[in-house]
Amino acid sequence: MANLGNPASLRYSRDHEWVETTENKAVVRVGITDFAQEQLGDVVYVDLPAVGDAITAGESCGEVESTKSVSDLVSPVSGSITEVNEALDDAPETVNTSPYEDGWMYLVELSDPEQVGTMLSSEQYEEFIQSEEA
Repeated sequence: MANLGNPASLRYSRDHEWVETTENKAVVRVGITDFAQEQLGDVVYVDLPAVGDAITAGESCGEVESTKSVSDLVSPVSGSITEVNEALDDAPETVNTSPYEDGWMYLVELSDPEQVGTMLSSEQYEEFIQSEEA
């Protein structure tokens, strides 16, 4: 199965977020997938959690507003926010143009580093997307 541009080094949620492990294995970078940004359309505003906020996997921790709709940002992991991508305040469209690089949303210190291992691989995420579109 062809990879549609979802980096193999990342892990994915069924809510269309990606997680990248940083050099500190207890901290991950989080963003939304290319599939998610395509579904949203032109992103015009991103409401991110604040540094220090505790977030819980599967629960809303912010919003992404596009010209089409407002969607909850659902946390793929549990932990504490250590950094947010403040560049998105002035350039939310970066989520569309660079979802896996410059369009990242926040860093999380994980409450349990093992939770990343339970997320979907790139191949599993591709299969999930295709089953959703079928």
